[in-house]
Amino acid sequence: MAGLLPISASLLGLAVSAAGLSFNVPTSPPSNSSGQISAAPVGVSDRATYDASSTEAVTYTVASPGDAPQTLTYGPSFISLAATYAGKVIIGLNRRLDDISNTISAALLVQSKMDNLYSIELGNEPNFFTSSDPIANGASWTAAADEASQVSWQDAVCGNLSASDIISAGVYFGTSPMSLVGLTATEGDANDYVKDYCSHNYPQSSGNYDLAKLMGHSAIASQIEPYAAEAAAAATKGKPHIFGETNSATQGGGGISPTFGAALWILDYVMQTVLMGTDALYFHQGTVGNCQYCWWGRYSMGSPYYGAYFATMALANADQIAPLDSQDSAYAAYAIYKSGAPVRALLYNSDYYTSGTRSSQTYTLSGLSSSSVTAKRLTAPYATSRVDQGSNPTVAGRTFTNGTCVIQGTETVETVTVSGGTATFAVAASEALLVYL
Repeated sequence: MAGLLPISASLLGLAVSAAGLSFNVPTSPPSNSSGQISAAPVGVSDRATYDASSTEAVTYTVASPGDAPQTLTYGPSFISLAATYAGKVIIGLNRRLDDISNTISAALLVQSKMDNLYSIELGNEPNFFTSSDPIANGASWTAAADEASQVSWQDAVCGNLSASDIISAGVYFGTSPMSLVGLTATEGDANDYVKDYCSHNYPQSSGNYDLAKLMGHSAIASQIEPYAAEAAAAATKGKPHIFGETNSATQGGGGISPTFGAALWILDYVMQTVLMGTDALYFHQGTVGNCQYCWWGRYSMGSPYYGAYFATMALANADQIAPLDSQDSAYAAYAIYKSGAPVRALLYNSDYYTSGTRSSQTYTLSGLSSSSVTAKRLTAPYATSRVDQGSNPTVAGRTFTNGTCVIQGTETVETVTVSGGTATFAVAASEALLVYL
């Protein structure tokens, strides 16, 4: 990420001393700002088969209610249900089973019933397809094989739909051995069918859980750096890049995913991917009652929701975001712009705190025009705090009610005096502060 957005201390007005960090807030979006921030727009996996005769939305069998089904069918009522969603919907259709007639039948119904359709995925994470999958016909499933298959299926499906600008292409887990860089190079005229180019990303997986690394500001920059080329490849084709599926760790990551540290990861991850050029992120939500990284459960809120909410507060109605730091330390600072002027600043201290004395980082912002500013704080007792274990985070002193997600409590708004265009803020370890300029 740092390589994508080269900046210098002199450009930023950055001074690092024992007293803390100082950042000048540019009066207009600097050259390393993001592009125009988009308004962010549900799906079936490659284990699902459409059954036009089914009277059920979804049919499957599992040994335990918490299990994910290995095979399932869905009927027309599933599409009708998806059509009632108030937002835009991405529908994932099957390619792995190599039944293109079945997929086209489902796509035709989706097109006719869903006014809220955003795009269609043709296959899910094809980098995990193997020679034993029907689509491979006994051959090795290589990047070249998948690229040819994607283009062929796009042509067949969109030809039957008489549609363009409708396919969410790629849907790759990671960036190797299959990548959007490779796919975009082979799309040719089929690029007209593409709505966006899609990546899946999970920073951590079973066996290497590390919450301090997950939430670390510079570690996030390093982790997403390979996706910069993916976003750039999409842009060269005139299409947006999205993370169509993402979250903190594969399979839920029970050790770290329900924690406040994961909430802080969401906050900074969103900011950094927006800067990278990603148009939207879709955070994976799993089986209710068996989902460690879900933002809410059947009975309680999840700590990660607080990070998502705070990120929404930061970006709401904004046009652009700019980094004020060089993304090589634990301390993040962003300026957020509306109509060409700074309206908020986001400060994040990603030092990992679990016990003992809680350290604090001082931020000094200059270039401010008002006599005072206000701020709202995202905090929790520890980075490891979990709502389901009785340790609630707070957003400006408030929490979310278990079972309903309704915000509750009295809002705490901090006021800081600006002197000579400068104001100073303290942000504790594992904490973030949103400053309203």
